[in-house]
Amino acid sequence: MRVLISACLLGVSCRYDGASKPHSLAAALARCHELVPVCPEQLGGLATPRPPAERQGNRVVTRSGTDVTEAYCRGAAETLRLCKALNCQAAVLKERSPSCGHGQIYDGTFTATLSKGDGVTAELLGSHGIRVYGESQLEELLK
Repeated sequence: MRVLISACLLGVSCRYDGASKPHSLAAALARCHELVPVCPEQLGGLATPRPPAERQGNRVVTRSGTDVTEAYCRGAAETLRLCKALNCQAAVLKERSPSCGHGQIYDGTFTATLSKGDGVTAELLGSHGIRVYGESQLEELLK
């Protein structure tokens, strides 16, 4: 199966802070499935590193209050386009991210408080029938 995956989970330094978050099971996933790495935030035109951002309702804003919603939406749309063009059946995305978070994201107060919700990309992929997993659910794809 072809699986879209957040590039940071594969060790690509594309997170907001210029770091990566490599997942210990990513190599095992690559042995079972064809992986398509993507960073929706970079696809939306955002630089690395970039100011931290969180969702506030339908908007995405940086800690200083800059509205970056358009870039997040553009990145989500491009990610969906790639997902469809490459026939990806699922996506493994970085949890808690304002773009990739699935099920729980930071609440928009920049206090590390989690709330129910999805990032912009996770929400768009899910609404188009793509199965979305967070990295803590990666083992499900290895079964």
